[in-house]
Amino acid sequence: MSIKLDNRHLYLQVIEQIKKEIDVGKYKEKERLPSEFHLSKQLGVSRATLREALRILEEENVIIRRHGVGTFVNSKPVFTSGIEQLCSVTDMIQQAGMKPGTIFLSSSVESSTEEEMKRFSFVESLDIVLIERVRTANGDPVVYCIDKIPSKIIPSNFSLENESLFEFITTKTGRNISYAVTHIEPIGYHEKISPILECDPETALLVLKQMHYDENDHPVLFSLNYFKADKFDFHVVRKRI
Repeated sequence: MSIKLDNRHLYLQVIEQIKKEIDVGKYKEKERLPSEFHLSKQLGVSRATLREALRILEEENVIIRRHGVGTFVNSKPVFTSGIEQLCSVTDMIQQAGMKPGTIFLSSSVESSTEEEMKRFSFVESLDIVLIERVRTANGDPVVYCIDKIPSKIIPSNFSLENESLFEFITTKTGRNISYAVTHIEPIGYHEKISPILECDPETALLVLKQMHYDENDHPVLFSLNYFKADKFDFHVVRKRI
């Protein structure tokens, strides 16, 4: 279908048309788009105009271009959350109408490093409980979690009966996680974690580094959560002040 001329720039019309064709199922997730030559002919635009449209669509994660292979439709995020809202991975999965699950990889007690002493405001080196898990949605791995909790605040013979670590901390320690300071870092393929999450080589990961605090501003939990970028969408509402 060719582009009909209107007052907008041609590349904007191309973007809109390609998105429409993806929405109606002409091009499905992970399906390869026609070559630039054929797509530009179909849309009735120059290849330069098409390339500009594809560049923006790639920035918006609508498509992904693989050098020497072609252009493919990206998977739509299954889970979406406002980054200003502090909710557990369990809540995010349930809100998407899916069943949360957990694969426990390991748990150990380690001496805190200097960096961890600063994070948890330790005046001396204390033990840290390190928990590694994979969170699943309807059985599919979606998040790799590394969680660190001061051993002094949880029972020595603890076991995670619930899926949610937030609930476990509240139940076992009497502390309610009130807020978290979060840093988001996009990374590419991770040699260890990407295979565990069953990622394609070109699938990126979003790493959320979070220090969680209780209502008394005491640090309670430090977590590193690796999210599959093609499954999760984080957004934030920004207000002018």
